[in-house]
Amino acid sequence: MNLKLLQVATVKAKHFSGRLRRRFDKKSHVALQDWLTWFEVIGYTIQPDLEISVGGYRAEQSNHFKTVLRDRLYKALKQINPTVSADAIKEAMSQIICIQSGDLFESNQIFHQYLTGGIDVAYQNNNRTVSEKVWLIDPFNLLNNDWLVTYSVNLIERGLTRCWDVIVFINGLPLAVIVCTDISSRNTTFKQVYQELQSYKQQNHRLFVYNEILAIACGERARVGTLTSHWEEFQPWRTIDGESFPHQGETELEILIQGIFDKRRFTELLKHFILFKRNGAVIDKQLLRYPFCTVPHLKVSG
Repeated sequence: MNLKLLQVATVKAKHFSGRLRRRFDKKSHVALQDWLTWFEVIGYTIQPDLEISVGGYRAEQSNHFKTVLRDRLYKALKQINPTVSADAIKEAMSQIICIQSGDLFESNQIFHQYLTGGIDVAYQNNNRTVSEKVWLIDPFNLLNNDWLVTYSVNLIERGLTRCWDVIVFINGLPLAVIVCTDISSRNTTFKQVYQELQSYKQQNHRLFVYNEILAIACGERARVGTLTSHWEEFQPWRTIDGESFPHQGETELEILIQGIFDKRRFTELLKHFILFKRNGAVIDKQLLRYPFCTVPHLKVSG
């Protein structure tokens, strides 16, 4: 890369001493590998598909990507629920993996209830029924959770292969998808990518059962919505810390990543800012943006 074409950009992150300085190619846009650095800064593990693949498939999966990273999920659930039996953990995993609903939005609502309210499981032990609660995420001790970002992920479903740009896994669950547009083509628009996402939801049904956040990135610009959001409901995220608005030099993409995916704020968002509404058979999943500043901060570790 021609060093004369580089400029130094400062990436800011809360809970980080000093500043992390990265170099970006100023003649074009922020490259995928570069903006993934913002995820690293806020404590995520970055694993490109190339590093963990065997024969073109993810090593953590058996032969193909199965949407839920079961080893990571099991380990996280044991960490979060140390007093819960292994049988209860396995039963909870079975309910997560085998959510029974023919409708994608119905399944997504069921999963969201599991994610925010835990799973009540019952199993037989020595001829008696034992009931236990299994929590899928720990908002109080963030170190108990597994934070992973993967990119260039090949997902095979119903004989169709789709390469996803970025998937954010929390405890092995694919809670967020970020689609990157090709800004080298001036004909590509956010709306076109949104329309493509509608067909992707049908092709990769199982991935979206677990989805909480959908985002579209185009260079330094970014929009965020939910599984049921209409095009006009995909909007930029406006603040990193929930208290102050963007400073000069902060891009929409930086604000979205650090504002939504900061570990503490992301767990708060899942619990307080995602709401399901029904109108007859129609399910509307809403991302509440503007009350974000009003929710009390949780005292957490990590």
